[in-house]
Amino acid sequence: MLTGKIYDIQGFSVQDGPGIRTTVFLKGCPLRCPWCHSPEGIEFPTELNWMSNKCLGTDACGECLSVCPKGAISIGPETTDIAGNPIHYPQVDKTICDDCGACAKACKATALYMCGTDTTVEEVMHRLKRDQPFFEESGGGVTISGGECLCQPAFTLELLKQCKEAGMHTAVDTTGFVKWEVIEQVMPYTDLFLYDLKCMDSALHKQVIGVPNELILENCKKIAEHGGKLRIRIPTIPLFNDSKEHFDKYGEFLQPIKDSIEVVQLLPYHKMGISKHERLMKKEKIFVAEPPSDALMEERKEQLLAYGLPVQIH
Repeated sequence: MLTGKIYDIQGFSVQDGPGIRTTVFLKGCPLRCPWCHSPEGIEFPTELNWMSNKCLGTDACGECLSVCPKGAISIGPETTDIAGNPIHYPQVDKTICDDCGACAKACKATALYMCGTDTTVEEVMHRLKRDQPFFEESGGGVTISGGECLCQPAFTLELLKQCKEAGMHTAVDTTGFVKWEVIEQVMPYTDLFLYDLKCMDSALHKQVIGVPNELILENCKKIAEHGGKLRIRIPTIPLFNDSKEHFDKYGEFLQPIKDSIEVVQLLPYHKMGISKHERLMKKEKIFVAEPPSDALMEERKEQLLAYGLPVQIH
């Protein structure tokens, strides 16, 4: 049976499209945004995560130390728990760990857990149909997100088809960094595209995020040309894309396709991804800055309104 790698299904979501929605999060993304608020969705394989606020410590538990077949877990240095008490946490060597999950199965407190589950379309639909009364009452529906859900194209396409057969409104949250043929296949079953535009400068896009932006911009225009509806999302990141000059580039690009745009949402940078990044126990650094001020966000909103675009600060 057709399966997809999912890391979460979130009900009662009001941030991912109109009405009350259920959002299905698929693992795997070709972009490497250093501020990513869902870093657990970047890699395609199932991954080990660890939550320190659940951990009992190796002195009180320590089950994970003995079950790891690779010997990747050791006793870490003494630190303090959230109550200020001394504690030794387990320390996972990610250069040795192969994400087998033995430690997660042994963890009494579920502090260690595996992120990413192979799930069939039928299993997801069973979950979504439980929420269908809320969709119908609120004008909501299903959003398929990631990661980049279109990097699992067969699963996403079949899930969208079955959602439409069940009478559900559908949205696809995408970076746009996929072949046009993939977007073209899902368009007949997608009521709304939540489309990320992170940076208008291709060289800067590649330098910071790891890929250029030409394909992203071209796909955005093609969706509009083929009658698709767009909700543009612009994460507003300090020192990256928050300048007046950069937002003029957004306005110039979006103005010709504004009739296809439901709304342009400005998403102020936040630090919610930091704790999730720490759970992955990786050495890569995550971008950290102060969120943009309310005054700056209002300025950027007014700037895009001047291009005749419908804009909101999300």
